[in-house]
Amino acid sequence: MQPFWIAAAAVAAAFSAVALRKYAPEMSAVIAVSAGGVILLSILSQTSPVINEIGQFIKGAGIDGTYGSVLIKTIGICFLSQFTADTCRDAGQNSLASKVELAAKISVTVLSLPLFEAVLQTAAALITN
Repeated sequence: MQPFWIAAAAVAAAFSAVALRKYAPEMSAVIAVSAGGVILLSILSQTSPVINEIGQFIKGAGIDGTYGSVLIKTIGICFLSQFTADTCRDAGQNSLASKVELAAKISVTVLSLPLFEAVLQTAAALITN
């Protein structure tokens, strides 16, 4: 989906959600979440070339594929948690949104542990030599 259509769908869904909020607040939330899901899926369908290009950059630079995998997973966690937290906030669940963001931060930290280890080993090797 092109950016124009994404913007048009978002504006239409936002106006519909606001118009229904007074009369049917549950339907307002359903419209907002559904529109967000459709937009997210349309964006995800376009990410394959980007992921392939990042993979090619990493291979071309001679970097271990593990680092590229961590990068792609981290980006995915960040986008998904941002979408989820925003959806929770739109539904009035600020506390739940904060928990989603905390879970994402912990997940990214755990996912990055092998990179931290590699950096520390490299630093230790440089110091001892």
